[in-house]
Amino acid sequence: MHATRLFRIPATVIAVTGLLLSACSTGGGGHGAAASSPVPSASAGSLTPLPTASPANLAPYYHQKLSWRDCGAPGFQCAKMKVPLDYAHPSAADDLTLSVARKKAAGPGSRLGSMLVNPGGPGGSAIDYLQYAALGYPSAVTSRYDMVGLDPRGVARSSPVECLSDRQMDAYTEVDTTPDTAAEITDLTSADKSFAAGCEKRSAKLLAHVSTVDSARDMDVLRALLGDAKLTYVGKSYGTFLGATYAGLFPQRVGRLVLDGAMDPSVSSLEGSRQQAGGFEVAFAAFAKDCVKQSGCPLGTSLDAAGKNLDDLFRRLDAHPLATGTSRPLTEALGTTGVIAAMYDQEAWPTLRSALSSADQGDGGPLLKLSDSYYERDNSGKYSNLMYANAAVNCLDLPPALHTPADVERALPSFRAASPHFGTTLAWSSLVCGYWPVPATGRPQRIAAKGAAPILVVGTTRDPATPYAWAVSLAHQLSSGHLLTYVGDGHTAYARGSDCIDSSVNAYLLAGTVPAAGKHCT
Repeated sequence: MHATRLFRIPATVIAVTGLLLSACSTGGGGHGAAASSPVPSASAGSLTPLPTASPANLAPYYHQKLSWRDCGAPGFQCAKMKVPLDYAHPSAADDLTLSVARKKAAGPGSRLGSMLVNPGGPGGSAIDYLQYAALGYPSAVTSRYDMVGLDPRGVARSSPVECLSDRQMDAYTEVDTTPDTAAEITDLTSADKSFAAGCEKRSAKLLAHVSTVDSARDMDVLRALLGDAKLTYVGKSYGTFLGATYAGLFPQRVGRLVLDGAMDPSVSSLEGSRQQAGGFEVAFAAFAKDCVKQSGCPLGTSLDAAGKNLDDLFRRLDAHPLATGTSRPLTEALGTTGVIAAMYDQEAWPTLRSALSSADQGDGGPLLKLSDSYYERDNSGKYSNLMYANAAVNCLDLPPALHTPADVERALPSFRAASPHFGTTLAWSSLVCGYWPVPATGRPQRIAAKGAAPILVVGTTRDPATPYAWAVSLAHQLSSGHLLTYVGDGHTAYARGSDCIDSSVNAYLLAGTVPAAGKHCT
């Protein structure tokens, strides 16, 4: 699992509708609010708001028109928009084309404006996620807002980052991320270097301009083109970092922001990876506790046995990869990714139990399917660009703490202490940014967004990918942050089955009412 940090909504949620939207034509001319001046210094200790005055060279972007046309399922429309590759030096010759989709409000109540949604990643397609949000979010909200998805720059339909061929990506995902020998360390570092070199070869012009700050500025252009004075937004997982960054840059343009499954922008890349490893450990403990109560649990009948049996499986896969019924064997790396994929959503636990049982019987196919869902690899062997965009954004947003195998080996004890089962993999998977071809432009920073309207932060106590402590921290950092807690399992909480969470978020989105301080939902 060679991702620096992957924060995303479960693929099982996105797959609910099975729709496919294709982005459509571009437009010219238009209206919009003022833009802003150049990106703040990456060396600043906190995110500096951008001035509200608009430099003339950004006016063409804020005054284009979106030309909407029907696409995909009934009621969905698509358009394209132009943004500068480099906000500090905008030039039509270097414009990026971003894809947007929407489903207009069709309820009996008065329209409240547009609501942008983002599923996380970085690298997740907001247009794909829109298909779930527009049809799966509570109708009280979707009937009042035009639901809008913007694929961020470098992602999916928006000038995507490309790095490897599909066959090369297959090989990359199989590389051992728990190396035991010098030769295996060499193989892993060579794979990471080749990945980074592939991104430079195929996407060199784009790599320095896919930061979260860049994408937040793109969202402000879209806000203006949609005719909204302020931004309403639901961000999941990494989408919370994108939303918080927007609030830090444009606090006066914050409308109603829901940040669900929150990241902590003040955490370093090293500490973030280590804490995420701990989050997966907490999630596995919850899965194991449930599994051992089930008849025929493949991990045994006690929590201690479950952990030992999982480790035994990983060791067996390391020594002897399992047949899968395909040309691709289940390696330890793929098996570990398959287990991690199921940690995002407790509804995937039965699937994982079945996959582990199959692995005990010599069939690695079901675990391989879980791994493929994590990487967004389809049955034909084609990958989305999720993992390429994920690395490109993460490596630009935060300086790497691990540059060499020796750095990783020094960090391994703390990772293993945080996560006995996944710590080694998460530590070695953090190395790719050490070989990245462009330097990071961001750094860990607190985001206060002083002057912003109330912002709702949602945290889940046993969230595997974005530990609950991050939501607590972000809510405290934001000058207008309000924390809502879901006591439970899985990654993110809104529109995932909790009436308490949904009613609280709905009240905020519809009327601006924030939950009572300290509110917990189960």
